[in-house]
Amino acid sequence: MNATAFDRNLIARYDVGAPRYTSYPTAPHFRESFGEADLLRAIKASNGDPIPRDLSAYVHVPFCLSPCFYCGCARIVTHDRGKAASYLTRLHREIELVAARFDRDRVLAQLHFGGGTPNFLDVEQLVELIDSLERHFGFSRDGSREFGIELDPRYCSEDYARQVAAAGINRVSIGVQDFDPAVQQAVNRVQGVDETAAVMIGARRGGVRSINLDLIYGLPRQTPESFATTLEQVIALSPDRIAAYGYAHLPERFKAQRQIDKYELPDAGTRLTLLQQTVEMLTAAGYVHIGVDHFALPDDDLARALANGTLHRNFQGYSTHAACDLVGFGMSAIGHVGDTFSQNAKDLVGYYAALDGGRLPVARGLRLDADDLVRADVIQQLMCGGDVDVAAFEERYSLDFALYFRDSLRQLRALEQDGLVESTPARIRVTARGRFLLRNIARCFDAYAESSDVRYSRAV
Repeated sequence: MNATAFDRNLIARYDVGAPRYTSYPTAPHFRESFGEADLLRAIKASNGDPIPRDLSAYVHVPFCLSPCFYCGCARIVTHDRGKAASYLTRLHREIELVAARFDRDRVLAQLHFGGGTPNFLDVEQLVELIDSLERHFGFSRDGSREFGIELDPRYCSEDYARQVAAAGINRVSIGVQDFDPAVQQAVNRVQGVDETAAVMIGARRGGVRSINLDLIYGLPRQTPESFATTLEQVIALSPDRIAAYGYAHLPERFKAQRQIDKYELPDAGTRLTLLQQTVEMLTAAGYVHIGVDHFALPDDDLARALANGTLHRNFQGYSTHAACDLVGFGMSAIGHVGDTFSQNAKDLVGYYAALDGGRLPVARGLRLDADDLVRADVIQQLMCGGDVDVAAFEERYSLDFALYFRDSLRQLRALEQDGLVESTPARIRVTARGRFLLRNIARCFDAYAESSDVRYSRAV
């Protein structure tokens, strides 16, 4: 993919709502008619593939000790750490039920603990969970396996991070969002540079090979001057990866966001300046723009995957493991097995009831039809490599690309005229100017986009 070229005026013009394309079709199109039986059929079919795919697991820990006002995740705010025991009882049960359906020769090559706050669990609980997954699935012994966890430094010591890493975690993601005290107070997340650094030190000492820091631009009270200071502090910490997300203010969907004063949010021009200086400062510091909102140092696995064409995108963002079936564990977790998506119950009552009744807690999902699969492939290629080889695509799916995607190519024409893409009968290629507008480009191939009444976050 080409290097990034930040065209401020062009990006401002295309800053409209668009899916993040961590899946296609996107989650709002999942259906409640999809249930446990559909997932079990998908697993059986996947087991029958001539070349067994490795497995990737996402484990959702929904509990948080304090609400962050910007958050749109499925989480439960509580100070009762005893809730973890009840949750883990069901989580272990779900792991056992699901694992029994997969062939034992299919190893777990990727694992991610998300939330919520995974370090709501104590070290012993987390290690027991990792051990349970290894007993039931068997872990890949390949050096490229990626086992990650999200940590909140406000409730995580240096020693906790070290012990987690020693238990097999080799990638850590730490939420920062912004180090400015005024911004932190506005979003109810007060977190110092030193405590963030301590968690990073502990993780490194335990053997973690890649550390990611999350930032958010567009938060209340942010200014270009204050955010530049945060960026300087983050760069000084030398994380391997940085994710810089644009804040999506959707208080009608996320109750916690109603605590944010909308009049303290940066205006559109300031928001764009925040993004521009993020790009300029991170690239000047040697980070490679991976795509959309992700950056990585050149020797990180993510940057290498971009360079060698093996980059993948899933519900956790950009990933290095493309050819895996994704299994979701825990409340609200999403999986992607074969040609299906499935999502667990979004509340504890539904999640617990299903497992207590001996059933998988699948609440909704989707089986992709032939058109979904074709479009998902195009969108994946655009989002990850910015390049579609038309002839290879036609051979793979036995179709005439220009005919099949005539409406999509018609939509793409306007973006081509603006220099976001170069389109020929042989290839579609994202230009340096289009790197920040991958979501807009991919949207041209989305058959659901025009008919959907879902309100998506802004493209940048």
